[in-house]
Amino acid sequence: MPIEPSISHIREAQELLASYIPATRLLAAPALSQTHSNAYLKLEIDLPTASFKPRGAIFALALNLRKRSITEVTASSTGNHGAAVAYAAKTFGLPATIFLPANPNPVKRKRIADLGARIVEADGADFTHAFLQAKEYSARPGVYLLNDATDPDLPAGPATIGLEILAKLPQVKAIYVPMGDTALIRGVAAAVRQTNPSVKIVGVQAERAPSYYLSWKAGHAIPTETCDTCADGLATRIPEPENVRAIRELVDDVVLVTEGEMLQAIRILYERMSAVAEPAGAAATAAFLKQAPSSGPVALLVTGGNISDAVRLRAGLPAV
Repeated sequence: MPIEPSISHIREAQELLASYIPATRLLAAPALSQTHSNAYLKLEIDLPTASFKPRGAIFALALNLRKRSITEVTASSTGNHGAAVAYAAKTFGLPATIFLPANPNPVKRKRIADLGARIVEADGADFTHAFLQAKEYSARPGVYLLNDATDPDLPAGPATIGLEILAKLPQVKAIYVPMGDTALIRGVAAAVRQTNPSVKIVGVQAERAPSYYLSWKAGHAIPTETCDTCADGLATRIPEPENVRAIRELVDDVVLVTEGEMLQAIRILYERMSAVAEPAGAAATAAFLKQAPSSGPVALLVTGGNISDAVRLRAGLPAV
């Protein structure tokens, strides 16, 4: 099977995104480095919604606008993807409706509202409730449901992160990537595999939301009963079989991190690097600090910075 997205598709995304968002910083992090392994932080918190997600949302929406008439964009989300879709819709002058689970992260909810999108909170706290409601609403002409777990165009957007890392740090030995719905790791890994296949790709999941970890190990989709984690960006419960197939081909290792390890990583990133990360955004750092890493430079993705006041308190960060 050919690797998806293809390198030509990823370079197309890189060219398009250059008109809308900047390349993010790759920052040396000697305060995090360990023996024989120098850490670098890929700061996706630099992007307009403080998350990597606009890369995929802008690219997917731009491509679909070329193919058909779109009168409204919709998404289901725990927060960051919703904000990215709202941002992309605003960029292209379209209305957006974002479906969130009940009691969402208030920082992410406000960011979506500030971007002018209409918000619908689903009846249940599980992300699945939001998705089903979004799917039903979107079954009408002109409505584009931009689903980051299954949209075929979207992964080429976050794949550009891999190209940016390789351009700035060609000697990189491993890249640690948080794993939620897997669009991010599928994109980054595809870019790296087709450019420098010797680089190790390490996925990171929350111990309390391990569906893709279990599926990656087993070779088939394994849902979990719950996904109760402070890392709402990693809170996936029902894996997509095609995504499982892809990560089995592309990902070298997957590490589980505990709630405490992510909270500690949030605190370390803040105190040592002045970087504010949400739990999912700190997961790669947590995994790096937990593992005995291989020798050579390692890139850690800091994927989001939309941290709630409650989590800031738990992590020991000062209140805003």
